[in-house]
Amino acid sequence: MSDMSRFDKLAGAAERYGRLSLDNYAIVRNVAENVSAGFCRYLGESKGVCVHLVPPEGPWLPRPYRSGAFSVSGTGFLPLGPIAFGLAVKVSNTGDWIRLVLTCAKKGHHVEVVIAGGPVFDIDLPVEEADLIDVFDRLHAHLVRWFTDAADLYEHGDYGGQAIGFDFLHNPLGESGEDG
Repeated sequence: MSDMSRFDKLAGAAERYGRLSLDNYAIVRNVAENVSAGFCRYLGESKGVCVHLVPPEGPWLPRPYRSGAFSVSGTGFLPLGPIAFGLAVKVSNTGDWIRLVLTCAKKGHHVEVVIAGGPVFDIDLPVEEADLIDVFDRLHAHLVRWFTDAADLYEHGDYGGQAIGFDFLHNPLGESGEDG
């Protein structure tokens, strides 16, 4: 008979799970923060406030949500699995934003990223902004392609009914999404 009680064995397994779920969250959050900050620089928007991390579901405004931007926010016991987050991306000079939803899953020494309604690709770990140019190219191409395809379909007499995994918002608070 083992010196370890059944409860101790269960507690040890739960503690290991907890450590790994925190590690998983830290990796995905690092990816999200690097993508958010770098994509705004990549877009070259003159005021420098054009991408925010927002919740992947439910109501949102274009402002930073910090830990509230992740699908695991408020879950208590942090689940070990893929984590989704939203990217609010400014798409016009008149205050229009979209929410693009990304889901990340650690797979060995890389993170698999799924853009809702779009491509799947990998990011090597550890994440370095120089390695994210391909990600930014993919995000940009995905957004431009969706707007272009929808406009082309309309011009040819068909609305298309395409889905891209984001929703639109006209920001009533102004450019940055913050009051005053």
